[in-house]
Amino acid sequence: MNSVNEHAMGNWKKNIILFLSSQTISLFGSALVQYAIMWYVTLTTESGVMMTLFIICGFIPTFILSPIAGVWADRYNRKILIILSDALIALATLILAIVFLMGYDATWLLFVMAAIRAIGTGIQTPAVGAILPQIVPKDRLTKVNGTNGSLQAIIMFVAPMVSAALLSMASIEIILFIDVITAVIAIFTLLAFFQIPLHEKASEKLTTSYFNDFKQGVIYINKHDFLKTFFLFFAIFFVLMAPAAFLTPLQVTRSFGDDVWRLTAIEIAFSIGMMAGGGIIASWGGFQNKVHTMTFASLLMGACTFALGIVPIFWMYLIFMAVFGLAMPIFNTPTTVLLQEKIDENYLGRIFGVFGMISTSMMPIGMLIFGPIADIMKIEWLLIGTGLLILILSFFLGRNKVLIETGKPVLKVPSLDSKG
Repeated sequence: MNSVNEHAMGNWKKNIILFLSSQTISLFGSALVQYAIMWYVTLTTESGVMMTLFIICGFIPTFILSPIAGVWADRYNRKILIILSDALIALATLILAIVFLMGYDATWLLFVMAAIRAIGTGIQTPAVGAILPQIVPKDRLTKVNGTNGSLQAIIMFVAPMVSAALLSMASIEIILFIDVITAVIAIFTLLAFFQIPLHEKASEKLTTSYFNDFKQGVIYINKHDFLKTFFLFFAIFFVLMAPAAFLTPLQVTRSFGDDVWRLTAIEIAFSIGMMAGGGIIASWGGFQNKVHTMTFASLLMGACTFALGIVPIFWMYLIFMAVFGLAMPIFNTPTTVLLQEKIDENYLGRIFGVFGMISTSMMPIGMLIFGPIADIMKIEWLLIGTGLLILILSFFLGRNKVLIETGKPVLKVPSLDSKG
């Protein structure tokens, strides 16, 4: 590691506080707008088809762009990529707010907005995943990723409530302007205070084509058995998660009652669980073998999915929703850290790009399978079935020799002044 990079690592605490705070501010504004637009579409159209279209517009660009953005995150300055994606979203939001203020408030504009925001997310996600190991020592990655998970969970907890309150008091244009302001603060913070050297590949003169870089990423995955197994597990896992992720509000409406407070309650229970889970994994750190931690969390999620299909009382349903939320960061954090620890820094962006592609596409694919079935079969049966399949999948995850070997802790090199 060169001296500049060592200096960045020396300042890592200041850097990570600046980076996470800027990301949290930006994410808060984005989440406010995301909920406001979603509810605006729901209230003005009252159409399931429109909601599906809105969800698709928010997924497809991220899916298409993730592998491309992964190459960008390896070829170019990751800090600049994060700033540009924030700026793109802020500019689009500003234009939308002005157009709405002028009285042109067609619903299709909100779909375009959802797609532009998804493009920004597609560019940003691989860059953020790849930049963290540049600024955080390896032995602190679990703590930092866990803390980041907690911050995101707090935003997901607060944003729907603030968004609902703002929508009842102000117009959607006001909420759009809030997002522009939070993005500007985040961009200014990164530009003015966040200093980080370029990673090795970005500081070299580009001699290979974009396509060649992409191909090198695919070859890298092919050469590493653990990545192929890892991605296959996640593809199946995300498909099976679709009913628990998307169909539970519909299930609650059908089985417990269509009161708005019930839908709010399941969101809040899940978010409280996620906040607690982020805190637990940041302080505990998980089992020594990261794959054991992932297995434990996915067993919990499988059991909760099954339970959501059989519990007859709403307050019990909320408890299982909270435990499900608690398991999410305990699952996500070791997953992210495992990739950050094991993958060559110059390939991190591409690997996170492929991972982003899988995570954004498989749940909607799951919805295409389970959504239509939910109209002819009780959602409870879908949850029981997918819960059992997640439990079986978790068993295979915990028994996979390649992944268990990969999940073993990274050996720390003893320092010169250590005794013995």
